[in-house]
Amino acid sequence: MSTTVGAFIAGGIAACGAVTATHPFETVKIRMQLQGELQDKGHQPHHYRGPIHGVTTIVRNEGLRGIYRGLGCAYIYQVLLNGCRLGFYEPMRGSMSSLLFNDSKLQSLPVNMFCGATSGMLGAACGSPFFLAKTRLQSFSPFLPVGTQHNYKNAWDGLKQIFRAEGVRGLYRGVGAAMIRTGFGSSVQLPTYFFAKRRLVKHLDMKEGPALHLASSTASGFVVCVVMHPPDTIMSRLYNQNGNLYKGVFDCLAKTVRTEGFLAIYKGFLPHLARILPHTILTLSLAEQTIKLMKKLENRILPIDPARGYNT
Repeated sequence: MSTTVGAFIAGGIAACGAVTATHPFETVKIRMQLQGELQDKGHQPHHYRGPIHGVTTIVRNEGLRGIYRGLGCAYIYQVLLNGCRLGFYEPMRGSMSSLLFNDSKLQSLPVNMFCGATSGMLGAACGSPFFLAKTRLQSFSPFLPVGTQHNYKNAWDGLKQIFRAEGVRGLYRGVGAAMIRTGFGSSVQLPTYFFAKRRLVKHLDMKEGPALHLASSTASGFVVCVVMHPPDTIMSRLYNQNGNLYKGVFDCLAKTVRTEGFLAIYKGFLPHLARILPHTILTLSLAEQTIKLMKKLENRILPIDPARGYNT
């Protein structure tokens, strides 16, 4: 990619296209993570039993509006998160490779994972208030409520109510969990994608194109979901709580495991996988195309530095 700004825009556009298709599964995932919160086994409700059952249940009771609650916040969050993740990853990786190995093109797995995690954590911190409002909007149900219920008219109303009640600190409630969650996912997403891409080209002789992007994105999406889901569950509960039910990330983890068992941190895994696989595939595949378009646009409006060989 020629510029950080171009990659930021390309990443944001790609992520918005992906989230439009996958948002319903995100709604189901959040509700499954919250149902039975801090309730003993055998006393937990099972309103939402999986990705398909969850979607049909919500649509039947609340309509399409119910399954797409918080979509506006999701767009803003995805622009900030993936804009940072895709915009800052390559410049950081190139700079670190130059510093450590005197070769900006050298691919080092530890460097790639560090840069992926750092760029993702920056995006998560920037977008945290919007993810907070999104989580609370998605968890609300007048028919089958789970967890703490927050009856906001819309995203803006939610942000105003949170700010009025808790100030700026309230808007950034759970940001530590969000950064851990995104750091885990980002540390493996792009490195896994490019690793799978290189191996598919080398061992299966796949050519650059949609099939290669699809296969690489699928491998990346599965790894991301396995690594990211436990902190994702903790984050959903921290974001949705009222008052101080949990003191922080480790308190939430300890209370959840102690009361509901270890597997509670993997509640909602299937809808998460159903969301993240197509989301990762669409985001990374669309990013390949939007980056090419941004490259063409930049070549028209930005001068080429002959010494470096890219736009300045």
